[in-house]
Amino acid sequence: MRVVTTLSVVVLASAGIGHAVVTSLDANIARVDPFKDMKNRPRAGHGMNVLLVGTDGRDKITEAERRTYRLGGAPCHCTDTIMIVHLSEDRGRASIVSLPRDSYAETPAHIDETTGERHGPHPVKLNAAYAEGGPNLTVRTVENMTHVKIDHYLEVDFTSFMKTVDALGGVRICTAQPLKDSYTGLDMAAGTHDLNGGEALQYVRSRHADGSSDLGRMQRQQRFLAALVSQATSSGVLMNPMRFRDVTRAVLGSVRADKGFGTDELLDLGRAMRNFSPSSSEFTTVPIGQMGFAVKGIGSTLKWDPAKSQKLFQALRDDKPLAVHKAGPKALRVDVAPQQIQVQVENGTATAVLGKRVDSALAATGFRTTHRPTSAVDRTLRRTVVSYDPRWDRSAQSLATALPGAELRAVQGQGPVLKVTAGADFKEVRRVRAEDPHQGEFGVVTGDQVTCP
Repeated sequence: MRVVTTLSVVVLASAGIGHAVVTSLDANIARVDPFKDMKNRPRAGHGMNVLLVGTDGRDKITEAERRTYRLGGAPCHCTDTIMIVHLSEDRGRASIVSLPRDSYAETPAHIDETTGERHGPHPVKLNAAYAEGGPNLTVRTVENMTHVKIDHYLEVDFTSFMKTVDALGGVRICTAQPLKDSYTGLDMAAGTHDLNGGEALQYVRSRHADGSSDLGRMQRQQRFLAALVSQATSSGVLMNPMRFRDVTRAVLGSVRADKGFGTDELLDLGRAMRNFSPSSSEFTTVPIGQMGFAVKGIGSTLKWDPAKSQKLFQALRDDKPLAVHKAGPKALRVDVAPQQIQVQVENGTATAVLGKRVDSALAATGFRTTHRPTSAVDRTLRRTVVSYDPRWDRSAQSLATALPGAELRAVQGQGPVLKVTAGADFKEVRRVRAEDPHQGEFGVVTGDQVTCP
């Protein structure tokens, strides 16, 4: 979300920009010390890891902007968006991993910034670490969860996001389906749109534009970041010192960074990234093992898949690309990616192991199953049934495509979890993928796959 602003500063630090210009810009960045008194940190890997944090700060938003883009309400002073950006050692690749704000996390011992009280380790949603201990606790919590050493910390808010987009002349976004969210005011028809700063903020903030909630929002944020990189690298701003200066001056007043991220780092990254392009960037979200993981006093959280997330973060430490494509059977195209669809499997036959077979096959194809199949009251079902809430009809069509011959059955008020009742006709689960699927073991997509043609 707002974190895309800061990456633009890195991208815009072109080799054609003089040291004096960047030095004057560097003076505008507010400084924080997220690494103060940190001990027992992960071992440094190869390349550079930047923790990009977007907060809901809106102090400099005008009243007109508040009304137009529905930015009212009190900020929670928490991190609305968290991403690890890994820049490869040769600076030829950027790997961006989104960490869901509702991820189940355990904080290290710390002092609460608000109350001054000392707390021992305890479970929280990941975005609450910032409210309790600011940038320092956020970095410590992320490092404890990922075992990836964070080299730099960058934090942005609503203001810097909007200014970046407007200074670049807007960003072009394409959507195959209409997107509408009454909470943020987003209302986009299918097609291509040139968004200004406020409209772009609506696009990346929306959680209710489809049935995928926070996971879908993170994919839109990644899509937007790819479009921002494409705009910055194709508009000529990188090679024009005056345009570069004007764009970055418009942005840096709302950025906070660690003390070690300054002029030399901006110039170094700019020189290395002169030929950077959307195809050089890859995006993913940390693999989720269990959705709706209930924690007393905290609520519903997302629990990471321990094996897959460990492999993902090991790839970052080893400076390896995430988008490794393997040959396999051709997948059928669907509207909604299986990674966005929650499924409860029910066995509607007397065959004892059928529910487990169907659950495992759907999970292997990418669907977010509960891994806890149940037994139906009626154990004589001949035909497999997909039950769904009409609000999630596109997800139901995608699921039915994976289950040849399945009957679709609308159930008003069922909610976002689709139900598959396996019948005697079940033979297989077919592989499916979306047009914009986030494919592969880690659900990776490259920037050129999600920008407008």
